[in-house]
Amino acid sequence: MVTHLQIWHALDALALRHGTSPSGLAKLAGLDPTTFNKSKRSAANGKLRWPSTESLAKVLTATGASLEDFVALASDDARRGRTRPVPLIGLAQAGQAGYFDDAGFPAGSGWEEIAFPDFADDHAYALEIAGDSMLPVYRDGDRILISPSGNLRRGDRVVAKTRAGEVMAKQLSRLTAQHIELRSFNPAYPDRSFPMADIAFIHRIVWVSQ
Repeated sequence: MVTHLQIWHALDALALRHGTSPSGLAKLAGLDPTTFNKSKRSAANGKLRWPSTESLAKVLTATGASLEDFVALASDDARRGRTRPVPLIGLAQAGQAGYFDDAGFPAGSGWEEIAFPDFADDHAYALEIAGDSMLPVYRDGDRILISPSGNLRRGDRVVAKTRAGEVMAKQLSRLTAQHIELRSFNPAYPDRSFPMADIAFIHRIVWVSQ
């Protein structure tokens, strides 16, 4: 039996997968941004409130998650509330040679470690933001958790590295087999587009520590 707490934890975990908050997840699904807020999960008299089947269906459609995925998140008690160390470097350092292997996974020395919420990706790593080019979404000093194994969807926040060594955090605007378009968070900085042949890797951002 899936409990009230597990259902809400699954929604929180789904938001985490997509690098957003419960409010952001609701907006992504075309719902009122307050639909999944903490205050909506129980009434003033303590009575438990459950998300509607319609809202859950819209979330699954918007995220591309299956019902089986959602049930797995609801049942994943083992990871809930746990943290684990992940490798960390600065965003600028990530463009230098030796920090990633040919598959785009963290490699070599020079990485520090930081505790992040446990996440089902053994190759997860973190980058520290520097400068103002990603305002207002990410600020100088923020640390973002990256999932190399995560599936990519339009609208995802991502980290991309070009074969020339440039590393950037952007929003995925369009992705085809031949071409990628990336939208800047800060309107003062230009959007970018590249042939896929120029991209070494593109990984999804799943969490930020501010």
